Amino acid sequence: MEPPRRWLLGTLALLLSGCAPAAPPRATAAGPSAASAGSPSATKPSPAGSPSAAPSLAPPASLTSTAAPTLTSDQLAGQRVVYSYPGPTVPESLLTAVRSGRAAGVIFFESNTADPEAFHSSVEALRQAQQQSPIRLPLLLMTDQEGGRIRRLPGAPELSARAVGQSAEPLAAARAAGTAAARNLAAAGLNVNLAPVLDVYAQDGDFIDATQRSYSHDPTAVAALGAAFISAQRQAGVAATAKHFPGLGTAPAGADTDSGPATLAASRTRLAEADETPYPAAIAAGVDLVMVSWAVYPALDPDHPAGLSPTVVGGELRDRLGFHGVTVTDALEAGALHPYGTTGRRAVSAALAGMDLLLCSAQNPTQGQDATTALADALTTGRLDRADFTAAITRITNLRAGLH
Repeated sequence: MEPPRRWLLGTLALLLSGCAPAAPPRATAAGPSAASAGSPSATKPSPAGSPSAAPSLAPPASLTSTAAPTLTSDQLAGQRVVYSYPGPTVPESLLTAVRSGRAAGVIFFESNTADPEAFHSSVEALRQAQQQSPIRLPLLLMTDQEGGRIRRLPGAPELSARAVGQSAEPLAAARAAGTAAARNLAAAGLNVNLAPVLDVYAQDGDFIDATQRSYSHDPTAVAALGAAFISAQRQAGVAATAKHFPGLGTAPAGADTDSGPATLAASRTRLAEADETPYPAAIAAGVDLVMVSWAVYPALDPDHPAGLSPTVVGGELRDRLGFHGVTVTDALEAGALHPYGTTGRRAVSAALAGMDLLLCSAQNPTQGQDATTALADALTTGRLDRADFTAAITRITNLRAGLH
């Protein structure tokens, strides 16, 4: 039997205040429900139903100790940082960070997954290290398994988003892709997919269309297909991530924020009526995370990339669209953030903007350590508000509690 989610969420809030929680009461949780069918042309943008009816992931994980220890600022900061590493073998420095409670998760790339046997051993080593951590919650073990060209693991889903959108039965294809992605990741020991892409491409050959990562130029179709993928994936027990809010559909070919800054001159009307249209459907489908892009949107905030903008994260995603789940950055090391200093400074800026989970994707564990240290310092000195920090950790804890 396992402690209820309510106790798990209260644990981290108490730890932030310096108090240790009492032992958890015993309870169990209910399982998921099925998704509905239809065609994109005949489906409203919220085909999966209301948030309260959205399918749930697995029951909460257990905090195995009867009273969790008080955490240091460094450990609290680590609950917001996702690490990465190079090559097939997880380094001891990262295992140490996990054991000491200074990591929320790990993102994997092809250099990590190329050797299936070595990858299996690394995932198992990370899970064993987490069992020794003072935070008795599953690690967030994630990758980009979108389908088509963007797959870090071999196998499903083999269809790209474009191929799904152009198939004879698009909704069935989207559901099949979501289920297949989840089963593939779960078999490898992973529990979070950084997919689906909800960008609505504007012109053939644009940045997001050139790699076949967009379902359609029709926002209603993208909404329906994205929600179908999300619902199916969640029913199979893997968390889903909608990206890249508020949308990269107007990015021209070559406008890659991984390489450098990108400013998208989409009007406020275009953003509201096209780019952001898929997100209410994703929220209704119970999407667990939303990744915010590093592009600048002058119609919303001319001075900051979206993931560093309280206007975009708080005003648009939280307040206007009502998303209450986990916000996650794109890679903190992206070229678009070159003017914003070190990884640590970028991490603090993103947290100030309202981003919960900070993705260090340079395949260098030192970057994750730098982000953790900077967040801890900002929390200790009061630059980061303690109540906001608590709220971010609570959302992340809520996500982790429902995963394996």
